[in-house]
Amino acid sequence: MNLKSKLHQQEYDKIWSSYCGFLDLSIKEYMNIQNRLMKEQMALWSSCDLGKSFLKGKMPQSIEEFRQMVPLTTYEDYADILLQKQTSALPDTPIIWIETTWEGGKHPVKVAPYTRSMLDVYRNNVTACLILSTSDAKGKFDVENTDKFLYGLAPLPYATGLFPLALGEEIDIQFLPPVKEAENMTFSERNKAGFKLAMKDDVEYFFGLGSVAYAVSISLSSMSSGGSSGGLSSLLKCSPKMAMRILKAKQRCKKENRGLKPKDLFRLKGFMIAGTDNKYYKDDLEDLWGIRPMELFAGTEPSIIGTETWTRKGMYFFPDTCFYEFISEQDMLRTFDEPDFNPKTYLMDEVIPGEKYEIVLSVLKGGAFARYRVGDMYRCVGLQNKEDETQIPRFEYIDRVPPIIDIAGFTRISKSGIQSAMELSGLQIVNWTARKEYSVGNRPFMHLYVEIDRSSLVRTPHSKEIIKEVLTTYFKYNDHDYRDLKKILGMDPLKVSIIKTGTFEAFNRQYRKDIKKINPNPYEIQALLDIEKESPKERRVMYNV
Repeated sequence: MNLKSKLHQQEYDKIWSSYCGFLDLSIKEYMNIQNRLMKEQMALWSSCDLGKSFLKGKMPQSIEEFRQMVPLTTYEDYADILLQKQTSALPDTPIIWIETTWEGGKHPVKVAPYTRSMLDVYRNNVTACLILSTSDAKGKFDVENTDKFLYGLAPLPYATGLFPLALGEEIDIQFLPPVKEAENMTFSERNKAGFKLAMKDDVEYFFGLGSVAYAVSISLSSMSSGGSSGGLSSLLKCSPKMAMRILKAKQRCKKENRGLKPKDLFRLKGFMIAGTDNKYYKDDLEDLWGIRPMELFAGTEPSIIGTETWTRKGMYFFPDTCFYEFISEQDMLRTFDEPDFNPKTYLMDEVIPGEKYEIVLSVLKGGAFARYRVGDMYRCVGLQNKEDETQIPRFEYIDRVPPIIDIAGFTRISKSGIQSAMELSGLQIVNWTARKEYSVGNRPFMHLYVEIDRSSLVRTPHSKEIIKEVLTTYFKYNDHDYRDLKKILGMDPLKVSIIKTGTFEAFNRQYRKDIKKINPNPYEIQALLDIEKESPKERRVMYNV
């Protein structure tokens, strides 16, 4: 039976047990599921052409042997087979292929195959997220077959496009606007259409990237203020319930001397957000909607892997989506400095509270990816939690790995992407470093520190505004996701600082190394800025030049 049938029969205990029972597992029970499913996946993966290309004639007999024989992988290791969609080489037959940006300015897209078994797991775990988003205690939830969902998701072939399809197999929740219509609309058109439908007859759920959810929320606030001033004609388009709510909201906002917020008009049961940088949007989203958003984590390659509970104090990873390994932060950093270094990985029953890890995934149920470095970092925040009575580790999302600058879950900026934009721009930038930083209002941006060739400055002086404008043009040219930051989120993610000529070279002399191109630590940036303040004479004395 699906969720609809179980709700009809009021089997609420069975519903909780079926979809959210993984929260009651002990760590031993959790690892038993992990190991059983990994053995099944190992047999499939090792026998297919994709797996054989990694194993080179070897055949692992245990999970430990598998971890020893199969190297840590990245998308480059799969690209030849997956981009050509060579289904015969895969562990199981894909039902659908999901797509996303690979690396702006270098690779257009990457694709990931989903088998029927993967989609079944995805459906069950998405339903668990729906249930947990409405929960305020263990075993308690509020889901009805007549509920409505504000559509804030990217459609297929992006991974979020699976969400309404999967839920559609479990329950008759209505999406606003309907999915088939939304797929042919722009982001702005979907927002306006969804809001108009919600105003007619309410809405119970909202799900989107944290940054997108914020942009939509601000847009709804603006539309609410405009729409609510339309007098009797606008009220006649709403249900009596919504018309009364609008009138009360107008009175409340006037009394409190503030603008309308979505919480004045809607009473969400569940609010879900995904993506990166969510911690910088949660408080604002809670203020706008009157409900704390529940964070979950999903990706193109692994599908949905984790969710928070009613406590909103860390994500738990579903035991049947992927087999999880973890690289310590120290070893992760070493792998980028020493490409031949083979780091030790830890399993779910070996993680330590407070430690940061890069996650490594082997997708179960016929998935293509094994020991895959998806590029995300998490901190283990605890092994047990008395508040929600769990005995398995929980995590908080930190960010992408250091060689990538991810802005609001929209774009992945790499060294090659920045270098490409600079070369296309024709700007005479001789040295640079880029770091992800945050504004006073906790909004992420990329801070680019550049050093301009001295002779070019004499011929054509460059201000940081000119450099920013030129580079922005080429970032948008190389990476459509970067372009969408401004178009969809209204965000300008670039700040430029011009560093005095000779500063980078002086840094190298003092520290006997070049500063990292991407995400140098704060101490390195401060050292660079301190060196810049020194006069040329001071530098000559200090470095015996």
